[in-house]
Amino acid sequence: MIPAQETRDPRALLIAQITDIHVGFAPDEKPEELNLTRFRAVLERLFHGPNVPDLLVLSGDITDHGDGESFAKTAALLECGPCPIVPMVCNHDSREGLLGAFPHMEAAEGGFLHWAFEMAGLRIICLDSLEDGRHGGAFCEARAAWLTARLAEAPETPTLIFLHHPPVVAGIDWMDPAPDEPWIVRLRSVLEGQTQVQAIHCGHLHRQITTRFAGIPLGVTPSVAPLVAMDLSAIDQDVPDDRELITTEPPTYALHRWDGQRLVSHYERVGDWQVLARYTQGLQPMIRDMFAERG
Repeated sequence: MIPAQETRDPRALLIAQITDIHVGFAPDEKPEELNLTRFRAVLERLFHGPNVPDLLVLSGDITDHGDGESFAKTAALLECGPCPIVPMVCNHDSREGLLGAFPHMEAAEGGFLHWAFEMAGLRIICLDSLEDGRHGGAFCEARAAWLTARLAEAPETPTLIFLHHPPVVAGIDWMDPAPDEPWIVRLRSVLEGQTQVQAIHCGHLHRQITTRFAGIPLGVTPSVAPLVAMDLSAIDQDVPDDRELITTEPPTYALHRWDGQRLVSHYERVGDWQVLARYTQGLQPMIRDMFAERG
């Protein structure tokens, strides 16, 4: 499924994660819908900046309505990308729309869009947490059996899991699951004791979050689409209180760096930032001193 590819940097594998693009949210905006504009900016930085990835994972909610037109717009922007691309499906998407736009992907048994593959000694597992008609996550017995089998295939191989829905309560009341939802309990039972799993990386919450799940580090990558407001107070579904829900904070992506021993995740906002310093001859002594301090 994923073409074999040598990493550009012999020291590390770079895996970019873009999530929650929501193409098609407002398709009639002129000259272009906001989410597509934000997506273009992220791709420009990612594909033409200093950290060109070896793999790009789109971790769900690629579209807002799961329609073929929105998937096609997304795929068109990715056609000239410099690396393999793994699109994942989630609650705003449709499996049919994704497969139509990305014909290199194939459905697994049961129609699920979940995959496992290896790059540079790192096993990568992408899970399907879509349940049609449900906003929250899903992880049924069939998917649990599939993940159990994949983990058993390579119990000594370092593994990274991508999953759209975070199986945790983050404190954003209107976005959170209940802590004891059956799909979360089921996923935890599969992952407990799986020491080869280096991390779980998710989307869905439109904010950067770090925690642990089943003893495994878990990170949430912020969205390309406008972000969810930072408000951890309780919300009453019967009392509209005029709180902020969505903001125009800059689009963000993650870059996960695997050096053969450890996984480190970086997050970059994309915007019109000023560069305050460059590596010139004037700053070369500082750079040399910093290397010298390594011993």
